[in-house]
Amino acid sequence: MDLKITTLAGKDAGKLKLNEAIFGLDPREDILQRVVRWQLAKKQQGTHKTKGRAEISRTGAKMYKQKGTGRARHHSARAPQFRGGGKAHGPVVRSHEHDLPKKVRALGLKHALSAKAKSESIIILDELTLNEAKTKALAASFEKLGLSNALVIGGAELDVNFKRAATNIPNIDVLPIQGINVYDILRRGTLVLSKAAVEALEERFK
Repeated sequence: MDLKITTLAGKDAGKLKLNEAIFGLDPREDILQRVVRWQLAKKQQGTHKTKGRAEISRTGAKMYKQKGTGRARHHSARAPQFRGGGKAHGPVVRSHEHDLPKKVRALGLKHALSAKAKSESIIILDELTLNEAKTKALAASFEKLGLSNALVIGGAELDVNFKRAATNIPNIDVLPIQGINVYDILRRGTLVLSKAAVEALEERFK
């Protein structure tokens, strides 16, 4: 699979052959769903918490005598049915994380890249560098390339000026190649890869 390389100015900068084993697979939704679910579960804080009846600061004395009142039998005012009582089966602090085999994670990334390649939503840029950290200039370049909702993946080291300029552009995410992940690829319309990023991906899955 050959894709043309462009510059930030929109000029042609040659062609690049993409590895079919990474970008040419038939995407499977079940694998993508498993990886996204694993990512989002790992991302959850799990700090949601309500107080159970054992944690409520309230008297534990019997509310009224057992018999003769004509009312239902009750013991503690901490019970969930009373206003101010503890929550029954409420959320507790816990980890939502679950395991996913490394091979499935790697396969998920390949399928996400292949999905973007299949829908022709990949752009290869020659370099991700700017002389000045000017958001206006970078936004104009993206507009010329037709990028309004994109994930931009650079090499191992991102150009400081480029990263700063891209920070204030809405719906544009910039990550180094180490940060590439299935969820971010799928949540953005277009995937923009630098030449260095493509080389790093091919080296990673060699």
